[in-house]
Amino acid sequence: MIGIVNYGAGNIFSLTAALVRCNLPYGMINEPADFDKYERIIIPGVGHAGAAMQKLRDSGLAEAIPSLTKPVLGICVGMQLLTSFSEEGNADMLGVFPMRTLHFQQRISEKVPHMGWNTTQIRHNCRLFDHIADNSYFYFVHSFFIEFQEGYTATSTNYGVEYAASIHKDNFYGVQFHPEKSGSAGEQLLLNFAAI
Repeated sequence: MIGIVNYGAGNIFSLTAALVRCNLPYGMINEPADFDKYERIIIPGVGHAGAAMQKLRDSGLAEAIPSLTKPVLGICVGMQLLTSFSEEGNADMLGVFPMRTLHFQQRISEKVPHMGWNTTQIRHNCRLFDHIADNSYFYFVHSFFIEFQEGYTATSTNYGVEYAASIHKDNFYGVQFHPEKSGSAGEQLLLNFAAI
């Protein structure tokens, strides 16, 4: 069973619909005790990272997440929450990864937000990308990105600057794109996560 961290950070219908398509059972995590009910955890999120972090703190979930030993997957803002700091709200995040979430503005000449399909380049072996070809397309919608760092970047994407499209450290994983909106490659990634 996959537990979805439910902290009021945006519409999670597309994620739950994708899990149903993949025949992956799920439930909602509303308080710290709920983490014990599930084998794997997904942190979704859309919108403002600073506000999302505050919602996590208010719900009491922020303290529990960094100490989890089961597989954890952050998606979009959920991935950014796993970094140490975000320029969105100039806020400290969960600090699982010693990486920063930065704004595209002032750093690239391309249109912001980065929205649409883009390829990802595999940087090191990561089980999330089993049976997914290098340079596969995924669907992105974001104005902030996580800086590329060799040790933690599983895949990278270039949009005016090379950045971490996915990250991995121990039992923690994060993807900047939306696997639930990324067709067969995205569904394969969700199936891979369920098999970790």
